[in-house]
Amino acid sequence: MSRVHHCGGAPSQRMLRVGELIRHTLSDLLARGVVKDPVLEGHVVTVPDVRMSPDLKLATAYVMPLGGKDMDAVIEALDRHKKFLRSEIAGRINLRYAPDVRFKPDESFEEGARIDALLDSPQVRRDLVKDKQEQ
Repeated sequence: MSRVHHCGGAPSQRMLRVGELIRHTLSDLLARGVVKDPVLEGHVVTVPDVRMSPDLKLATAYVMPLGGKDMDAVIEALDRHKKFLRSEIAGRINLRYAPDVRFKPDESFEEGARIDALLDSPQVRRDLVKDKQEQ
């Protein structure tokens, strides 16, 4: 791996590819209800992103329950079944090492809503109108 990856640079193609394979696998496992847990059975959980460490030994899965409700309970349930999910991933993806999986809440929806609110603010609208008048 190049120094760029160790210093927080852009992920390599391999990191992106493995992350996407794990994302698809996790999504499939959760959609099919393979994990038997009352919390997970009561929620539809999406996996919008999985980011890999440069050595491909750690996968950080960003998850979001539908509607964003009970995030803490869903994360706890996924953490309880971490070993099972890791073994399922290892069986479905051909890697030298099965990556450790950790789960974090996906905050991209909240960030998108924050940016939309900023773009819709009176100050930004005023600046946009000013720019159009100058053209």
